[in-house]
Amino acid sequence: EKETWNRERLSLQKSLKQADAEISKLRAELRSEAFLRELGSDSENAVLRRIYGKYLRAESFRKALIYQKKYLLLLLGGFQECEEATLALIARMGGQPSYTDLEIITHHSKGFTRFRSAVRVSIAISR
Repeated sequence: EKETWNRERLSLQKSLKQADAEISKLRAELRSEAFLRELGSDSENAVLRRIYGKYLRAESFRKALIYQKKYLLLLLGGFQECEEATLALIARMGGQPSYTDLEIITHHSKGFTRFRSAVRVSIAISR
């Protein structure tokens, strides 16, 4: 009877050790799965952050190009105005141009010209 108790005890101890080994193995698997899940979500977040960063840079670049385009159009408008005045003066070439001749050629009031000059100065300062 004692021998059967010892055999039973040994078999139970052996099964207990196997169960402990299996439990530690399953815990390790759970930890690795949880780690991979966290890593996966972090990598997805990193991908989303990188894509959003690219979007913000592209949007900023686009806005800068729009601003530069407006600035250049403003400058070209001013040069076109000067060129028209110069061509009109060359066409007349008969005598000394007076201030009233220039005022007639530009077709803009004195206030408009001052405003445009102020805008150009403010844009140049902000640049």
